[in-house]
Amino acid sequence: MSFWQINWSLLQGFGNTCVIFFVTLVLAVPLGLVVTFGSMSRFAPLRWLTRAFVLVIRGTPLMLQIFIVFYVPGLVFGISTGSSRMIPALVAFVINYAAYFSEIYRGGIQSIPQSQYEAGQVLGMTRRQVFFRVVLLQVVKRILPPMSNEVITLVKDTSLARIIGVVELLKNAEHFAQYGLIWPLFYTGLFYLAFSGLVTLVFRWAEKKLDYYKG
Repeated sequence: MSFWQINWSLLQGFGNTCVIFFVTLVLAVPLGLVVTFGSMSRFAPLRWLTRAFVLVIRGTPLMLQIFIVFYVPGLVFGISTGSSRMIPALVAFVINYAAYFSEIYRGGIQSIPQSQYEAGQVLGMTRRQVFFRVVLLQVVKRILPPMSNEVITLVKDTSLARIIGVVELLKNAEHFAQYGLIWPLFYTGLFYLAFSGLVTLVFRWAEKKLDYYKG
């Protein structure tokens, strides 16, 4: 195969990599916030159930979770996932990253001094108004560094989708390696480096925009 044919094949795999990345972010970011509110709920059963969920997800490999989402519905419940292998992969990624994001959110929210809530309420603001008008941007500022680490990890973790046959970037490179072509594996590394570099630049820009929140 020519260089351009291989390059086109890798670009197609990179397209699926981007799908996994962006869909995971779009769904896991808000879902993680829901999980955070559950883990901080005053309703004890919900709080402990949510924290147990987070503990299980964070304590087991993402690869195992992908296998479970892919195989369990069919083997245990007789539910067919159809011919698409992308959907089970996306479900596993979203659940996994929502759990990790939720802990980052929780740490950010709990790092804000209680005195800020009290000061806002003294000024006649409700607790909800204090959160959205005073606390939220400070939380965003504090969680950006750990969030950037998780998002960069997601860039690399997308390669795990190959274990259930999702044709993403690394799987295509591996296909060529089986035929004695090693350079596509190194070439693939450039895709991941460029993607991770772009994510890093975006988060650095966001941190600078929020630099005036020193709290």
